[in-house]
Amino acid sequence: MSENGGERAREADATREETARRKAMLIRAGIYIFATHLFAGFVLLLFALGDRK
Repeated sequence: MSENGGERAREADATREETARRKAMLIRAGIYIFATHLFAGFVLLLFALGDRK
């Protein structure tokens, strides 16, 4: 019975680790998406300002 409990504990730890990895990946993806849009907006601003002459 002790071995079965240990196996369940390892599975629970693996599940928590996978959940933490997914959360970290989603946060990282959100930051990358935000930064990319910010950079694209800056480039569009440069084109708009350059076109004003």
